[in-house]
Amino acid sequence: MSQLSRAFRSFAEATARYSGRPTAFLIAAFVVVVWAASGPMFHFGDTWQLVINTGTTIITFLMVFLIQNSQNRDSAALQIKLDELIRATEARNSLIDLDDLDEDALQRIRENYRKLAHRKEEEARRSHDASRRARSQQEAEEACEEVREIDRELAQASADHREAHAGPDS
Repeated sequence: MSQLSRAFRSFAEATARYSGRPTAFLIAAFVVVVWAASGPMFHFGDTWQLVINTGTTIITFLMVFLIQNSQNRDSAALQIKLDELIRATEARNSLIDLDDLDEDALQRIRENYRKLAHRKEEEARRSHDASRRARSQQEAEEACEEVREIDRELAQASADHREAHAGPDS
């Protein structure tokens, strides 16, 4: 990497980092307040307006390039990380080169994944419904078994009661 590239990268990173902080916003807001407060001194003239317009245009123009440079690096790093995750897992390695495809191909792939997700949701819902039905069936069977157990206990208690009241005379 050339000296100029390293210097630009360092400057772009620092600018992107510092321009996103609250202090940077407060400084910019302070500049606007000072500019607005100086309006009566300059009779709100064309030169007064030109100062803020020119200043903001130049800063915006330069910031676009600096922030885009940082964004490009971040996107490339993220893409490499995703590629490594795809490579390291059981995902399809053919997905690694998706960024080389045209928009139509990406749209078709995206639609296929939507359909796959919808299918998986339906399967999960059906599985959940079947699970719920099986659970209800099991609960009903357990309740019936409890009723049968109660019936057996009542029958046993009734038999014991009859034996106790029948006594030895019977």
